[in-house]
Amino acid sequence: MLSKYNHKIKSADEAVQIIKSGDCIFVHGSAGTPLTLTAALGRRAHELQDVEIMNISLLGDLQLNMDDYPNSFFLNSLFVSANIRPMVNDERGAYIPIFLSEISRLFKRHYISLDVVFINCSPPDQNGYCSLGVSVDIAKSAVMNGKHIIAQINPNMPRTHGDSFIHSDKINTMVLVDDQLPEVQYGLHITETDMAIAKHVASLIDDRCTLQMGIGTIPDAVLTQLTGHRDLGIHTEMFSDGVIPLIEKGVITNAYKKKHRDKIVTSFAIGTKKLYDFIHDNPLFQFLESEYVNYSGNIAKNPNMVAINSAIEIDLTGQVCADSIGTFQYSGVGGQMDFIRGASLSDGGKPIIALPSVTKRGESKITPFLKQGAGVVTTRAHVHYVITEYGVAHLFGKNLRQRAYALTDIAHPDHRENLEKESFKRFGPRPL
Repeated sequence: MLSKYNHKIKSADEAVQIIKSGDCIFVHGSAGTPLTLTAALGRRAHELQDVEIMNISLLGDLQLNMDDYPNSFFLNSLFVSANIRPMVNDERGAYIPIFLSEISRLFKRHYISLDVVFINCSPPDQNGYCSLGVSVDIAKSAVMNGKHIIAQINPNMPRTHGDSFIHSDKINTMVLVDDQLPEVQYGLHITETDMAIAKHVASLIDDRCTLQMGIGTIPDAVLTQLTGHRDLGIHTEMFSDGVIPLIEKGVITNAYKKKHRDKIVTSFAIGTKKLYDFIHDNPLFQFLESEYVNYSGNIAKNPNMVAINSAIEIDLTGQVCADSIGTFQYSGVGGQMDFIRGASLSDGGKPIIALPSVTKRGESKITPFLKQGAGVVTTRAHVHYVITEYGVAHLFGKNLRQRAYALTDIAHPDHRENLEKESFKRFGPRPL
């Protein structure tokens, strides 16, 4: 079938020859990261200068040779993943704070002009359509607004339903690969603390709720606690393997959603090959653009919407830092605020911030003040529920003094005395 595209097919090294110094490149993200193309681009590092790379979360070894050629590429990142964290925090990169729901506007309204777009997609079907597979999110907008599209044609990319399809006419160059998708197994790293948090979260989830889960071990831990629930729905920016057992057990049915009833709505997925095989050509899943999935108005239309997100730290008034450790850029705004706001506007909705009480070093994540330079991702006015392994603090409608003591009560016991003193110093005695 691919013989009809021979005029477009090139090797990766040939394909990236079109890139010149000063160009702006978008790189497909998450489990869709096109590593064959980034490696080919890295082989040109010695002859390029000031090539700007736009991206959200990336997985795998990009092989851009930025240690040897620090002036060749500049990572102007819209979300910071572990493999680019060092570069974004030095002169080789930067971070753009933005809601996931709004990123597509940067491309559509030409705030950012994309000279070249790298994507990783399924082979063309009989009608000439390729699928962006596990990562539709902002990639669809990048493709539709980019000047030159280079696609890894990869038989291992699932064909997903929804907004994922790109016609081959839109693709300028095809690079044939047989690359396995990057895999992440969140379920392997679930701790006792995660499970304790998950039990508290699950206690707030009723039958017929619609769920959003952020990235990490806590969301998958929560899903393990929902086997006795009925008729749950999913409307989320991303999901992982944890949904599979609940679908197979008939717990997730999506029967009571108001938006996309009977369907799981998402914009990307990260997991294992089992997950990628499960979503392949499966009409249960609708992979839609982030500007739609993360639009708070759409989220709010689902009754009993439960949004589960995490944080790096939270201060005694409820301000949530979820993207940085002081001035060190750790991740990004992502979709947290989109879903926290959407869930709060939902009839019966519950926006939840769930986090361990302490860091791996034993430092309290509930603090009198956020670290100097830390970013506020979710404001204290948006926060309703905060959960640690020690319980649930319901902050909605509470004044600052009430919040401080409610958060102190779910902090780690080793830190409660200090937080109690700080609360008293700032707000006075405990409310009666």
